Amino acid sequence: QLHFVESGGGLVQPGGSLRLSCVASGFTLDYYTIGWFRQVPGKEREGISCMSARGDSTHYADSVKGRFTIDRDRAKNTVYLQMNSLKPEDAGVYYCAAAAFGGAQTVQTMCRIINMDFGSWGQGTQVTVSS
Repeated sequence: QLHFVESGGGLVQPGGSLRLSCVASGFTLDYYTIGWFRQVPGKEREGISCMSARGDSTHYADSVKGRFTIDRDRAKNTVYLQMNSLKPEDAGVYYCAAAAFGGAQTVQTMCRIINMDFGSWGQGTQVTVSS
């Protein structure tokens, strides 16, 4: 079972930055598509960003393009989400998740599938953007 521990959230003013971290345990992320997802009360969980297993393809939600960057450190088995120019609407609980895929799906499709099918969501990390 995939297990993640998210961290790095907090309270930041609009325009500020945060770097979220997600450490995977019990398995290696090398062969998995990885992603960050956001949950806001009263709304469906949203896929924010995903990266292919090889790291050569990424997907970002339109709302974060140009501001957020997903990355992974294979040696540390860790996934990061650099969040810049934060806006109040970026607030929420951020989770990471992963899945292994065969075939030729786009990263956007894999991101959507992970959001629907992942069954081991962690505690997440809270991001609050407010002045």
